[in-house]
Amino acid sequence: MKYEYWFASIRGLSHQKKRRLRDAAGSGEAIYYIEESLLKKQEYLTENDRKTIGFCQKNSKVGEEYERFLEKNIKFIPYFDPAYPQRMKDLNDQPYALFVRGNLPKEDRVSAAIVGARQCSVYGERQAIAFAELLAGAGVQIISGMARGIDGAAGRGAINADGCTYAVLGSGVDVCYPRENRGLYVDIQKSGGILSEQLPGSPPLQGNFPRRNRIISALSELVLVMEAREKSGSLITADFALEQGKEVYALPGPVTSPLSRGCNALIRQGAGILISAEDFVEEMKTMGYLRKNFAKKSDKNKKMLESTENILYSCLDLFPKGVHQLIEETGLEPFQVMETLVALELKGYIQEISKNYYIRSE
Repeated sequence: MKYEYWFASIRGLSHQKKRRLRDAAGSGEAIYYIEESLLKKQEYLTENDRKTIGFCQKNSKVGEEYERFLEKNIKFIPYFDPAYPQRMKDLNDQPYALFVRGNLPKEDRVSAAIVGARQCSVYGERQAIAFAELLAGAGVQIISGMARGIDGAAGRGAINADGCTYAVLGSGVDVCYPRENRGLYVDIQKSGGILSEQLPGSPPLQGNFPRRNRIISALSELVLVMEAREKSGSLITADFALEQGKEVYALPGPVTSPLSRGCNALIRQGAGILISAEDFVEEMKTMGYLRKNFAKKSDKNKKMLESTENILYSCLDLFPKGVHQLIEETGLEPFQVMETLVALELKGYIQEISKNYYIRSE
């Protein structure tokens, strides 16, 4: 396997050229010892390609490099390995190999990607957690990019439900990015895995992220976009998903919010609408993705409340509402609304996210 890793680690050759050469030669070891005259017969290789291979033949310490790789507790899964994900076999520009910490998604279980804005709103973050929790609790594998915002919230939601979640990075699997998601990075490996096509040690270069999105969508049957600006990486993921024949869903939001413009545009173009996590699970049952007898988790908020508390609580959701709006919607007196808001906040049911603006806590 050390020669296979050596060949996979050569920079400057495309995935397609590597696959063609490996198929022709039969093994990484054969390529390591291949003569220049035989390389010249591979017409798809340029002169620079041949020089790159020759340089790596002469200057690489194959055994030492592979030993250092093994010390990092990383799995190396090339395209010809039986463990290589079947979902990625027909992918355009299929990665020559995947590097994994933890495990790969299970082939016999449904996977759903949850992606969205890094600088997301509280509304988007709460929805990402809610959808991930309910889907993961139903046995769906959650795929994300572990980025700030929506992706990280989705991973955390899946873990909250004791489900399986997987993150596809734009860096090497041994490079946690962003750093503030270190705890999530560790937790994901306990029940799922960290994946990347980038070599171990590779930094999170900007150009890597759009490309990794094709892997996120390829590993998923469904792609859920929770919040997205008009031009964002999440929409790139949605485009890859459509090209791959996957189902795309989007979370609607206010037409005045820049964070919802991408999602609203997807809906206008025909994407499915995400109304609630519960409704979406029911739709997945109808589509045959989930078993019919799936039992929902109990709703933490279905507890006994005083009548005025119940009235006010029922008017709130994950999108902020101001005091004046709540007075109009409930018909309660201003002093009643203020007293009840204080009571609900003390009980942990609601949260004041800015001056006189509230959302549900759970």
